[in-house]
Amino acid sequence: MSSRRVFASVVVFLVTAGWAANHFASVLVVLREQLHLSQLLVNGAYGIYALGLLPSLLAGGALADRFGGRPIVIVGSLAAALGNLVLMIFHGPAGLMVGRLIVGLGVGLVISPGTAWAARLRGASGATVAGIVLTSGFALGPVISGVAAYTFTPVWVPFALTIVASLAAIAFSAAAGDLPRARMVAEQQETQTRLEPGASAVKALATAVPVAVWVFAAITTSLVGLAARVAEYFTTGVFLPGIAAVVGFGTGLVMQALGRRFNWGPYSGVAGIALAAAGFLVVGLGGAPPPLALFFFSTVLLGGAYGLCLRDGLLDVNAYAPPSHRGRVLGAYYAATYIGFSLPPLIQWLEPRVGPSLPFFVLAGLAACAVALRTRQIRSGYLGRR
Repeated sequence: MSSRRVFASVVVFLVTAGWAANHFASVLVVLREQLHLSQLLVNGAYGIYALGLLPSLLAGGALADRFGGRPIVIVGSLAAALGNLVLMIFHGPAGLMVGRLIVGLGVGLVISPGTAWAARLRGASGATVAGIVLTSGFALGPVISGVAAYTFTPVWVPFALTIVASLAAIAFSAAAGDLPRARMVAEQQETQTRLEPGASAVKALATAVPVAVWVFAAITTSLVGLAARVAEYFTTGVFLPGIAAVVGFGTGLVMQALGRRFNWGPYSGVAGIALAAAGFLVVGLGGAPPPLALFFFSTVLLGGAYGLCLRDGLLDVNAYAPPSHRGRVLGAYYAATYIGFSLPPLIQWLEPRVGPSLPFFVLAGLAACAVALRTRQIRSGYLGRR
């Protein structure tokens, strides 16, 4: 069995999972315009995905530790396709909420087991590649669906595309297969000897969570919150999530690739949190609606924060989590990252009460505290070079 083909199948699963999860950002704009949905329902439909995602991230990681990543990832891809099928057929509030919930359940069963699978195949390199390709899927989804929604009249076309992509990933995996279970166990035992001193699941999370919480808090601020605030500058809103995805996720991809190429150390996580703090501060200063130039500038800052924080947290998990528990730890790590999906509906609720800027000033202050915490971890020696 070719390990290269197996790893390629993991990559395809992660790309299509990111696409299945995030393409809804563009389609939702079309549905909002056609069905006159409220902004609260729009943010709720976007955020309920996290409600399905969080338990499946944790359960998927634990199941992957016991049974291996491949069967769990296949089930997750099928569930993501089912959720998008529900969304394709039912466009009312109940259909939107149920479909997004099922997509979240499915994608969670792909992300943590798929990342653990990649790390078992290629160690730290596999973990960072997993972050890069997942980001690619997150970026591709809104772009492809935005173009499809604008080009084709039927709104079901973007959903059909992502369903086909998820099923194609399963078909490719059926052809690629997997490494024998005995070989995977032997490689885990070999990896155990290369862990950093004091490695444990607790230490992995103590180092990874302070960067994890800013991953999607940063990028959803741009994709959902900022995109809604600058909609008046565009004649059609369908391209806004795609534009935000290209700029934000594109910046994140570049930062992840540079970090992997030049082997940036743990201070790159400090830089990522600092970029998040700067991005929140700029958004707060811009108010509502912000100038269009500020939209692009803050999206670059928040995209860079997303990329650096995601990469650094994955490296922390790879360095400190015992291989026998890596899926569980990755599930908990990704659950912490997806806390950020609760921000758009929370800020939407807070805005009439405290104004458009105060929540982002508070977020900037909290991020500054996280910068201080991670810097202290590094200088005290608790967080090593990895």
